Amino acid sequence: MPKASDLLVAALEDGGIEYVFAVPGEENLDLIESLRTSRIGLVLCRHEQAAGFMAATVGRLTGGAGVCLATLGPGATNLVTAAAYAQLGAMPMLMITGQKPIRTRRQGHFQILDVVSMMSPLTKFTRQVVAADIAPAYVREALRSAEEERPGATHLELPQDVASDDTDAILIPASESRRPVAEEKAVARAAEAIRGATRPLLMVGAGGNRKTTSRMLAAFVEKLGIPFFSTQMGKGVIDETHPLWLGTAALSDGDFVHRAIDGADCIINIGHDVVEKPPFFMREGRRTVIHVHYSGAVVDPVYFPQIEVVGDIANSVWRLTRALEPQGHWDFDCFDRARDGLHEQLRHRSGSDRFPMASQRLVADMQQVLGPGDITCLDNGLYKLWFARNFRCRRPNTLLLDNALASMGAGLPSAMAARMVHPDRRVVAVCGDGGFMMNSQELETAVRMGLDLTVLVLRDDAYGMIKWKQSHEGYPEFGMDYGNPDFVKYAESYGARGHRVESAAAFAPLLHGLLDRPGVDVVEVPIDYSDDDRILKEDIPRLSTAVV
Repeated sequence: MPKASDLLVAALEDGGIEYVFAVPGEENLDLIESLRTSRIGLVLCRHEQAAGFMAATVGRLTGGAGVCLATLGPGATNLVTAAAYAQLGAMPMLMITGQKPIRTRRQGHFQILDVVSMMSPLTKFTRQVVAADIAPAYVREALRSAEEERPGATHLELPQDVASDDTDAILIPASESRRPVAEEKAVARAAEAIRGATRPLLMVGAGGNRKTTSRMLAAFVEKLGIPFFSTQMGKGVIDETHPLWLGTAALSDGDFVHRAIDGADCIINIGHDVVEKPPFFMREGRRTVIHVHYSGAVVDPVYFPQIEVVGDIANSVWRLTRALEPQGHWDFDCFDRARDGLHEQLRHRSGSDRFPMASQRLVADMQQVLGPGDITCLDNGLYKLWFARNFRCRRPNTLLLDNALASMGAGLPSAMAARMVHPDRRVVAVCGDGGFMMNSQELETAVRMGLDLTVLVLRDDAYGMIKWKQSHEGYPEFGMDYGNPDFVKYAESYGARGHRVESAAAFAPLLHGLLDRPGVDVVEVPIDYSDDDRILKEDIPRLSTAVV
């Protein structure tokens, strides 16, 4: 007769799970043994947070839940940041944690926390498996909840004594379901508003970066000729080399894309998620905003759409495309001027030879070297703004950045997971030195797994974004500088190869030579953010003012 851990693993297999990212403890030993004889691969990680980031990235890229495993107490608490990362970022993930026996205790309250209550505000679903027979139902519900719109994090706690209990329960297969579609009158009202607008504008948000939405949105743009822009987590849903692309809302205000937004009288808002910084600020009476999403709008002081089309996004976009034709009174001249200004400004410093490197040169060189299907995984730092703004994505989920929790430490683990999901595509992790060192121990995991991966470590020996904000707000420099290891030797100590960029001109040829090499390469890239404040405060507003 199988035991509860066997049935739980069988339920994971039935749910399509291929990997479990784990830092196990003694309370997980039955589950580890059940995994040993299963089809699921166990990926032994060096920190629970990294295991969670990897599981969340699997969910982000596949749409099916990624799974991570930890023990009780400190193992479970180390998953908290990853839980928030998946929950805010809408990445389907199931966390499984162990617990001491719940029927008998011989160690008092040693390492015992109420993990289910701890996870409750950070997840869509969290339960303790209190009996072996309910394990299949809980796994099925945890996976369903993680994967359905809006995706997010779920959690199961498997106590040590329950894990070893025998059970004759059976698996519960997934039900067949389709997402509901928007009501016809809502689609018609949205089409009427777009038809009657003078300067309609399309915005693609995080919710548009899932399922089949990309193909439908491309057809919408091609038929109607309406210009578009995206939020940071909506990048790549529509090819950003398209002539109607107006940019990414990477700054808070004042950039070229915001000047275009100011000229719009109707914004078709596809999949906006309020966890991202507002891509624009609504003002009563200025324009009509149409909310197209899987669920109703979450209203806040800067987002209160007048029309909502609630249902499957791809279906809604398809129906809008069928209902509309290009209108002779549409006037996109102001958008054309904004686009021309953006393209001019994107060239600023893209060829700079200064060293340490300018962020804009780094992004431009990576744009030149990487192919349209290659994946770039960003950690969090000031460079993320320049990638979001300057890097033009050709396909969905080829620039993985986090504009929701915006946690440091995710760049390397997410790149490892991306390479596992897409072994046929080249993957680059871009990390600041601060974020890299938060999970740099996973280099050992990447080497042990035989992953082919390029890791860029942007070195400025400081918490650069906070230091920049400190200066930007007029504070004196204080408390942001630190020391770093020799990253070349550090990489070599894990069995990876280490490299150091010595000039701006050397970066692109080095990256080009590394991308198709097997194994893990770590590249130290000295970076200089000192001029970014001037570019953002002076050049962009000065050029933008003349646009619209």
